Amino acid sequence: MRLRLTPRDDSYFEMFADSANNLVIAARLLVELISEGADRDAIAEKMRACEHAGDDRTHAIMRRLNESFVTPFDREDIYRLASSLDDVMDSMDAAVDLVGLYGLDRLPKGIIDQIEVLERAAELTAEAMPRLRTMKDLTRYWIEINQLENQADQIYRRLLAKLFSGEYDALTVLKLKDVIEELETAADAFEHVANTVESIAVKES
Repeated sequence: MRLRLTPRDDSYFEMFADSANNLVIAARLLVELISEGADRDAIAEKMRACEHAGDDRTHAIMRRLNESFVTPFDREDIYRLASSLDDVMDSMDAAVDLVGLYGLDRLPKGIIDQIEVLERAAELTAEAMPRLRTMKDLTRYWIEINQLENQADQIYRRLLAKLFSGEYDALTVLKLKDVIEELETAADAFEHVANTVESIAVKES
């Protein structure tokens, strides 16, 4: 661990934890979205509230970054981590928004698998963020996130194959493809979060 001669601003750890916990809430809203009899308008409203809360947290981190003289780790890594967490939120919000805008009453069953991956990734990320303070017990986190992202890729490809199987009309294919691509982008963004955490841990070791 590098020797620090001046006090560092540790408020970032709490802000990153808050951002990650907000992603857990968002992922569980996705689970609600695919539940029987879901009130999709209400879920979309809750997701928008999550997205706004995520934006507020990201902006708070950026403001603190501009004000801090000493940061707990590299400034560029703080920026990357905050941005990647925000990217996850944006993609999950977009997926829910598109379901409503397109009036998609029927979603492919494989979307359940996508959402389960995102829920698990959100939980792992929320568990990992507090450990940034000590940089301990993080290796398993980024390994598991990488495995989940590989799983998400496989699910995505299977969903694409189903969309182009002839079961759906052309317009519905386009609409559903937009939704599953946003969910796939969210999985990619979770991996970017984990990659940034790994980079930070390596630099701080």
